[in-house]
Amino acid sequence: MISRIDLRGGALPEGPALRDLLPRADFDVAAALEKVRPICEAVHHRGDAALIEFAEQFDGVRLDSVRVPQEALKEALDRLDPDVRAALEESIRRARLVHREQRRTTHTTQVVPGGSVTEKWVPVQRVGLYAPGGRSVYPSSVIMNAVPAQEAGVESVALASPAQAEFGGLPHPTILAACALLGVDEVYAAGGATAVAMFAYGTESCPPVNMVTGPGNIWVAAAKRYFTGRIGIDAEAGPTEIAILADATADPVHVAADLISQAEHDPLAAAVLVTDSAELADAVEKELEPQVAATKHVEDRIRPALSGKQSAIVLVDGIEEGLRVVDAYGAEHLEIQTADAAAVADRVHNAGAIFIGPWAPVSLGDYAAGSNHVLPTGGCACHSSGLSVQSFLRGIHIVDYSRDALAEVAHHVVTLAEAEDLPAHGAAIKARFGWKVPESK
Repeated sequence: MISRIDLRGGALPEGPALRDLLPRADFDVAAALEKVRPICEAVHHRGDAALIEFAEQFDGVRLDSVRVPQEALKEALDRLDPDVRAALEESIRRARLVHREQRRTTHTTQVVPGGSVTEKWVPVQRVGLYAPGGRSVYPSSVIMNAVPAQEAGVESVALASPAQAEFGGLPHPTILAACALLGVDEVYAAGGATAVAMFAYGTESCPPVNMVTGPGNIWVAAAKRYFTGRIGIDAEAGPTEIAILADATADPVHVAADLISQAEHDPLAAAVLVTDSAELADAVEKELEPQVAATKHVEDRIRPALSGKQSAIVLVDGIEEGLRVVDAYGAEHLEIQTADAAAVADRVHNAGAIFIGPWAPVSLGDYAAGSNHVLPTGGCACHSSGLSVQSFLRGIHIVDYSRDALAEVAHHVVTLAEAEDLPAHGAAIKARFGWKVPESK
């Protein structure tokens, strides 16, 4: 069901050479970009009319309006299963606890007497959030996007999710209920690239936004790339992935269950076990069969994901080598199931989120750890972070110098300007002092 890659018995290659040995799904955003371009431009030029046409084409439903009425949000919340409501409320509570602590404060540095630099943190003004609605419905993603935006102080938050023919052209009612719980009352029935284009360009119904965040398929990723520079984005999210670094102390039942939990997302989902224990590898492989047989989404998601080129059991000589492998892989989700797991986790450099020991599975982080589950994929954890309050903030430097403070450093500024052959830069200093360079004190 799952392949093996044996890296034992020799020195591991360095850098990109090691990364190239590891499993990864094909995810060609560049190819998808050309297909989303005409969709995005149709929304640009025809606004809501294009959104309505694309909803009929892609979602099989004819809309009267893309804006979801307020009564639909209220009705969805009123009809929500009480247990689901309680779970969503607890997820929101925990997420707020964690993200509230991420707020930044204004800080002033007194560089010299009369000269200071203040760093002021300002939220983006308007954000568009995307909640997928394809193979699965993710109210948890509504929480993971809305909470950090709200805690950052974003003034205007809108959300889009695909129209569902089953629900009369509205997004899934659980998505709507989550929006109601969070106080997000500006919701649109728009999916995929059309939703990103709506947010980027604006339409008759939807004012443009400054930033778009949220997971999605390759068409969402391609649209985000298309609009990079016009709007801010969180990331070009690819297929979800889990890597587990485990030794002989790990429970194969837990490991197999965690690999399957990510495989059920998508046939391109990646499930990777890195271990120095051949016995654990054998036990996990044996455990996969009965657990897969006992769950849902087997033939359309789990088996293709586990048997795909993006998933594997990677055998290494030891935990030292395992750490090098997981750092090269840069997993979205990394579980450490080893002896002294916290110490091992502390040595990891590249991961979207790290889950320590047997009682912190990725599923906990997906819903109720308090952490954020919108994380970098495709190895991007080597240079990027998951969604947080910081994602929605901009640091603005405020420079405040007196005449004396400028005079004290003016000769250095003019010297550097002349060294870079930018005499007008130096002249802008001299103009303030009778076209002379003040002598330093």
